[in-house]
Amino acid sequence: MKEILKLLLKNKVWFILFTINWCIMSFVTGYTIFTISRLNGIENFLRLIISIILIIVWLLICLFSIRRILMFNNKKVKNNHKKYVVINIILLVISLLYAFGLYFISNNVDRVMNKIGNVSSTKTTYSSSLIALKDNKANKIEEIGDSKIGILIDEKSYEGYIIPQEVLDELNIENELELYNNYIDALASLYKGEIEYIFVPTNYSVLFSSIEGYEDLKSDTKILYTKTKEVNSSITVNSKGTLDEPFTVLLMGVDSELENIKGASFNGDSLMLITFNPDTLNSTILSIPRDTYTNITCMARQRKNKITHAAWQGESCMIDTIEELTDVQIDYYVKINFKGVVNLVDAVGGVEVDVPYAFCEQNSDRAWGEYTVFVEKGYQTLNGEQALAFARNRHTWPDKCGPKYSNYVSNDFIRGQNQQTVVKALLNKLKNVRDLNTLYDILDTISNSMETNMSTNEILSLYNIGKKALAQNSSAAVEDIINIQRLYLSGYDQYIYDYDQYNGSGTRLNLYNYVPYKGSIEDISNAMKVNLGLLEQTVIKEFEFDVDNEYEETVIGKGKYNEAGIALLSNLVGMTESEARSYATKNGLKIKVNYVSATNSSQKKGIVVDQDIPAKADLEYIHTVTIDVINKEYSSESDNDIDCSLEENKDSTSCAVKTFIGSTIDYTKKWFSKYDILVEYIEIKEDDEEYDSEKAGKVVKQSATSGSLYDYLGTGKKFTITYMAKSSEE
Repeated sequence: MKEILKLLLKNKVWFILFTINWCIMSFVTGYTIFTISRLNGIENFLRLIISIILIIVWLLICLFSIRRILMFNNKKVKNNHKKYVVINIILLVISLLYAFGLYFISNNVDRVMNKIGNVSSTKTTYSSSLIALKDNKANKIEEIGDSKIGILIDEKSYEGYIIPQEVLDELNIENELELYNNYIDALASLYKGEIEYIFVPTNYSVLFSSIEGYEDLKSDTKILYTKTKEVNSSITVNSKGTLDEPFTVLLMGVDSELENIKGASFNGDSLMLITFNPDTLNSTILSIPRDTYTNITCMARQRKNKITHAAWQGESCMIDTIEELTDVQIDYYVKINFKGVVNLVDAVGGVEVDVPYAFCEQNSDRAWGEYTVFVEKGYQTLNGEQALAFARNRHTWPDKCGPKYSNYVSNDFIRGQNQQTVVKALLNKLKNVRDLNTLYDILDTISNSMETNMSTNEILSLYNIGKKALAQNSSAAVEDIINIQRLYLSGYDQYIYDYDQYNGSGTRLNLYNYVPYKGSIEDISNAMKVNLGLLEQTVIKEFEFDVDNEYEETVIGKGKYNEAGIALLSNLVGMTESEARSYATKNGLKIKVNYVSATNSSQKKGIVVDQDIPAKADLEYIHTVTIDVINKEYSSESDNDIDCSLEENKDSTSCAVKTFIGSTIDYTKKWFSKYDILVEYIEIKEDDEEYDSEKAGKVVKQSATSGSLYDYLGTGKKFTITYMAKSSEE
């Protein structure tokens, strides 16, 4: 060994050069083998063969380098030294090119793996902010004084309770806390002036601006302090290691003002539950309307509400809620930022979509005017903003875009179908990506705008699914390779007064809901379980069709379901007292009666003239109804009005703040003229972007929808009424 070493060192120049080459080759070979090993589950046998070949090549290069150095002492080589040098240089160049090629491949694979790793997340980022109304004198948390601060009562809520408590402890703030069941109750108190500061998710303006009365939430409020916290995900992961068994995925859209999805609370506007069977390449896909009325698992007593409101407590609440609704376990979730959709579509050069109608929509920043997105009818390539607009559109906007782009009917279901169309169009584009720069653009986008609880290995195992699918027909569209079965959640429209009397929670607004039929849910659930291999498929042995009538495929979940609707509180006004009592007994309600004097000649003795809980409240959440019954008929010679300025009449339903939303401004002004109340009228003019011609001359917002007139009569406390200006065409 010593003799060989002496011989090697006789030519120090070549010894150093080949040693450097050997070191480079050792590093690159080791790096490549390590990178290949990270591709767990992808072509395992092939990766093993490649690794063995790399080791053999490395050994051959080592032995060949030693041999070339030892050859220097050979007489023939000394006699032909120039040729020896040229061959060595060529060999070194070839080795370096080989090393560079390996490094280039390995480095790119490594970069891809790291970006995929960014998408896979075992942590969740929460962000909570202390806010106040815009006219509040405080501009930072240190200036709030000793005012009360509103937080959620739910001690498990990071954004509503845990982070606020940490902020208060860190800044040594000992203000009295006001506890709320939900953010809407807290916001209502903020608007009514009952409290000056509340903690809400930082993305609050997007989360709650779609709720009636909070459309201007962003401009009405300001943020005084924000804290972000990253924690281990509370979602139970049913990890499979690889996706070679049937699995479920919940796709959730995140409507955020930021491009980075980290810390972005989502509003649950876009929800798609997907099952996939990798053995049969069968998939089911269900778009869940945002207004679906169902049990929200994280609300007190699992109160029924719009499913979009489950997002207020994060993806864990949403997943639990959808599992409760469908009776199907969700293995994985994928959150994608709507701004990420824009970037992703642009990265692949747009998507081909057959648009069924011409429409316009706000852009990804929720901006109109010069930023309005217009899309024509017909088959075309949509850019990112257009694709997002197509996936989000569910309303006509005649005041924003004119009749050409408003001549259509859309709703949550059509929007769900549009979203599925965009997803399929994206998959068709992604399967044909070959350019490395495009791949990196895609990965950059999803690493910032997408988040999932799939492990890196599970994401990589999608390769095997794609390989199997493309092996059937690489040029075919995705829907021709994978059997995609669309499911449909049937139900009916219903306005429901949002209030839970048992704990005093709810927005106290009459909200639109979509009530699903239990039979439809059961059919959908069974179809998913069949695809997941949990149920045997029921085979239809015969069906009828003829040449004159085209065969129409049955859509599971879509059909007629003869089910009774949910029980809602009736309008008791106009009933006799005995009729109201009989109704209450029949429906398991307690009834309280306030006897009042008639205020006009049309009110008759014994008739109910008011009720404390409006009609259409869900009876499941109501236990007692208080009614006002006339016990003294109207007389022009006596004073029949209740004096609402007296404290003893404060809780009388006759002194409750009236809801004027939807009433004409003329009627509203006439009503207030009878009282000593300071009223501010805010007019939304025709040239304002917020103007809605369909609500011309009507009230659209008021500063309070609950409380008593006692708080306003002669107190100087301002009551604000916002209304649409009358149309100039009238």
